[in-house]
Amino acid sequence: MDNVLHHLAIGFLHVFEPWNLAALIVGLVTGLLVAVLPGLTLVMGVVLALPFTYSMDVIPAIILLTAMYVSGTYAGAWTSILFRVPGEPMDVPLLWDGYTMARKGQAALALGWTLTAAFIGGLIAATFMVAAAHPIAKIALTFSTPEYFAILFFGLVSVVSLGGGSLTNAFISLFIGLLIASVGVDDTYGAERFTFGVDILRDGIDYLVVMVGAYGLGEVFARMEKGFKSAPLQAVDTVKTRLPKLRELWGAKMTYLRGSLAGIIVGLVPGAGATIASFVSYGAEMQYGKRKEQLGTGIPEGIIAPQTAATSSVGGALIPLITMGIPGSGATAIILGAFLLHGLQPGPQVFATSPNIVYAMFASLFVGIVGMCLIGYFAAKVLVKVLDFPEAVVSAYVVMCCFLGAFAARNNVTDLWLLASFGILGYLFERFRFPITPLVLGVILGPLAETNFMTTMVSYDNDWTIFFTRPISGSIMALAIIALVFPLVRHRLRSRKLARTAEAGMRARRPGPTEEVQS
Repeated sequence: MDNVLHHLAIGFLHVFEPWNLAALIVGLVTGLLVAVLPGLTLVMGVVLALPFTYSMDVIPAIILLTAMYVSGTYAGAWTSILFRVPGEPMDVPLLWDGYTMARKGQAALALGWTLTAAFIGGLIAATFMVAAAHPIAKIALTFSTPEYFAILFFGLVSVVSLGGGSLTNAFISLFIGLLIASVGVDDTYGAERFTFGVDILRDGIDYLVVMVGAYGLGEVFARMEKGFKSAPLQAVDTVKTRLPKLRELWGAKMTYLRGSLAGIIVGLVPGAGATIASFVSYGAEMQYGKRKEQLGTGIPEGIIAPQTAATSSVGGALIPLITMGIPGSGATAIILGAFLLHGLQPGPQVFATSPNIVYAMFASLFVGIVGMCLIGYFAAKVLVKVLDFPEAVVSAYVVMCCFLGAFAARNNVTDLWLLASFGILGYLFERFRFPITPLVLGVILGPLAETNFMTTMVSYDNDWTIFFTRPISGSIMALAIIALVFPLVRHRLRSRKLARTAEAGMRARRPGPTEEVQS
């Protein structure tokens, strides 16, 4: 433990270096602005920032993206409470009690409860992350390629099973991502795959182009289809934050604790993220809260539960990313991309090879949470003014960032055409309700899974049963299969139940023999 605290102290020193601190502040402000603007998602904001980290050292780059990630879970609450416009899907539960409090004339106090929830939930999760990451990494050091492939397989499967919506669409999205990842020259045998004689494809398709195109341009195309017309926002005279009293905070201690635990646990699950954590925490409060009957009428517990879970999910999601290289959410998938761009592979070895980077990231989370709350308390009124910008102007800025970032990757015009193509693909995904996250995870995790699979096959004489006969890999594969099969079984049972309900309804409406005789 002393060693961990020693490295963490050095991490704080790294964070407070001028350039790193500047990256942190820029990341916090950018994350808050992205979260405030409805339609600009947190993941999209992190994607757009990623290309600008090319020329940066790895520490400020990771600090910048981590700061955007944590602050992006907070500012969307402002528009939910003040304007009834959730900045992110994770902010939807805040409408039910936060906006209701604002309608009662308690908007400032509702913003205060949000701030304390983000602050306390974030610090609890960050502390847990520091305490748990190193022991988990020590266990992961005993893993070999079968275990790594099993973990990657579990990550891919979990993203599909927890993606929500249509399972078929999630599978199709994942397989398209894996297909894109297979383009280029095979690392093991040197064979060309799906290159069609095009030179640029021999180097493979950069996952950055896929991410920026699908998330960034795809969203702009969707807005263009609607004519850049968003619903007008209700005017708010004053935007200020009033913190609750200490006695009130202590009275809600169990809600803070439940929300933080829900966020950490859900964040640990690959593919879950802040949105699921927010809804799960609100549901838990409805089950176990002291004032569960009053939820939805504008009480603080309805704000604390989703906000603590959303912010604490950040710490939970960073644990599998750092210790095993498995992203726990869409945003951590982008941060994984930043690690790879700078030649670092997250995993247990990174604690031995680059502890300065890992603990600088940990320290930046603590500093970022404090900075986020200070900026939120003093500058919320100024940041909310960004909502006055015309939607077309914001979209034009997003397009410019997308093309600059894609061109900076390899200085190749072909990447711009690929970017536009993946933008159209992302738009079609949104249009026909295909989730983009499985696509992106397939592009990023596909090559890693292939490498570990092929290495295992070479090492164990093509014996595929090795994934099931080794204790750890076998257990993880079993969990992965359960995670894969359970949603399918649940979907099948739900379909049968709906069919039986519909059939019973038709029978009830059908006239009986007596009624037919009378008629």
